[in-house]
Amino acid sequence: MKTRIAITDDHPMIIQGISNMLSNYDHITVTGTYMDGTELLAGLERETPDVLLLDIQLPGQTGDELVPVLARQYPDMKIIILTNFNSVVYANNLLRLGVAGYLLKTSREHTIMEAIGAVHEDTPFIDPALREKIGHLKQRDKSALFSRVTLTAREKEILKLIINGYTNQEIVSTLFLSINTVKNYRKSIFLKLDVRNMAELTKKVLTMGLAE
Repeated sequence: MKTRIAITDDHPMIIQGISNMLSNYDHITVTGTYMDGTELLAGLERETPDVLLLDIQLPGQTGDELVPVLARQYPDMKIIILTNFNSVVYANNLLRLGVAGYLLKTSREHTIMEAIGAVHEDTPFIDPALREKIGHLKQRDKSALFSRVTLTAREKEILKLIINGYTNQEIVSTLFLSINTVKNYRKSIFLKLDVRNMAELTKKVLTMGLAE
């Protein structure tokens, strides 16, 4: 029986490259390719794959916003995050949300195929570049780990506005960004710092000295 794979990424070349790679394997069939969350959710209603390769940075709903919805609606579908985001904190958050695997887009073909095979057999798979860090996560003091979290210049700029009480719409007006872009940055900041609300964010910012 073939393993059914779906791919969601907003870059056509990424989709094409992965599709071409998977076409070389007789035991794999690609059931659908999607460029955003809306297309994905509509496609899954027609056919649900065994494994979904999901990018994080998508227009509209981001991958991390989609994961809880997908995990609830399609509990038997295995989700592998395929991203450029090399962050152990981000990976750990997504694993807690219910993904079965986390891969970097720099992964070699054999690693991607190993991940697909593993999650299809109900075995979680972490990119080798992050595996050791993930394994140590539960053993380390979180404050020491978070002290190494790197925010981009734009994320730091938006973080300061959030801490100063700016709403998403006010940030849009101040930085001349779209509302979806601001929401994506906000989500990224919360995930990188592993916080769930403003109280936790404020405490983490003060602890790490990010408010300076």
